[in-house]
Amino acid sequence: MANQTITLTLSAEESSRLLAAWQEFKTEKTPPYALFQLRPENCVITCYTSGKTVFQGADAHIYAAPFQPHDMILPQAGSDEVGTGDYFGPVCVCAAVITENDRQLLHDCMVQDSKSLTDKQIRAAAPLLREHLLHSLLVVMPDKYNEVHARYNMNAVKAMLHNQAYVNLAKKAPLPAFRVIDQFTPETSYYRYLRTAPEVIRDIHFETKAEDKYPAVGAASMIARLAFLEVMDKMEAHYEMKFQKGAGSLVDACAREFADRYGFERLHEVAKLHFKNTGKLQEPR
Repeated sequence: MANQTITLTLSAEESSRLLAAWQEFKTEKTPPYALFQLRPENCVITCYTSGKTVFQGADAHIYAAPFQPHDMILPQAGSDEVGTGDYFGPVCVCAAVITENDRQLLHDCMVQDSKSLTDKQIRAAAPLLREHLLHSLLVVMPDKYNEVHARYNMNAVKAMLHNQAYVNLAKKAPLPAFRVIDQFTPETSYYRYLRTAPEVIRDIHFETKAEDKYPAVGAASMIARLAFLEVMDKMEAHYEMKFQKGAGSLVDACAREFADRYGFERLHEVAKLHFKNTGKLQEPR
């Protein structure tokens, strides 16, 4: 990507946050009237006493993104996962693209983090997003998830799924320059988990709570949540029982019911076995 220059006016709080994030790249010498200068990878960031802050370099958009109005960063791609906190059901990861033309759709569908919406709202709005937005969806059923988790930890599994969602998305159309992941692990760890992956999508912005800040992540979370709910519907129809969401005491009772009806040895078909809920089943009643 060609070098670019982005100039923003930051508050004192934002300047402090910027410095804290990239402190290790602070230079000893600064230009005249500069508070500080940072030189992280592929960018030079100069913050002046006036508050004016200049981001220069191939990755200027990545470092400036947290301080820009989020609706200015269009087009954008975002990814999120659903189901990693649920004992029962699949893990669903979606990467989606939004453009300037999608503003009304996003408004109509109340795009935000799927965890803040009811299942009824997801079922009503997410089908429209799935129909109209360019996206890539991965659904990993419990049986496959347990097989993979036997070799990799949860964050490694998430990293592989997010990357594959982006790889699949890139095959459908060129990815936007701005791509964001709802951060679940440090960036260095994310790419370390992918060191053996045949193809890795890079130049990604990592930010916590991204689903509330970037509509592409919010839309992806809603599409992923809809897929999760639809799989749960099919599981409930197939096993003729209600599966509780989450991992609390109601889930323990549900796991006991499943084991009593179908046998403990079939639990891998519907649940993520590494959760503590599995161990509780083996305790004396």
